[in-house]
Amino acid sequence: MSDDYTPYALVADDDPLIRMDASDILQDAGFRVHEAANYGQAMAILVAAYDSIQLLFTDVQMPPGEKNGFDLAQQCSQNWPHINILVASGMIEPEADDLPDGAVFVRKPFSADVVYDHLQKVLPDGAKPEPLKRRSA
Repeated sequence: MSDDYTPYALVADDDPLIRMDASDILQDAGFRVHEAANYGQAMAILVAAYDSIQLLFTDVQMPPGEKNGFDLAQQCSQNWPHINILVASGMIEPEADDLPDGAVFVRKPFSADVVYDHLQKVLPDGAKPEPLKRRSA
């Protein structure tokens, strides 16, 4: 990723610790990050900043009564096809029509290496992630 343009990722997860962990992983991979705690917040960010967002990383389960991460991924793919999509869950496996074309599923709990490997699959050649920075324990 070039120094003069650092793309954004949007992390949508209702669990603040998982959202923070995913954001840290994506920052280490070279992204600036927007965060959303639910479907509505994520859609508002997508509408406002779609032209700078390169990646959506969403959890499947959102707060009760709201649309889920599959819905968010489908909306994103339909409205902003340039945005690459990772969908994560530790409880729900996607069925045939749950994921939009090109989206990748990540099983929770995930590690930085797993997310990085999935980024290698979903991002186009000119936008591959930076090598992971290793944090000292």
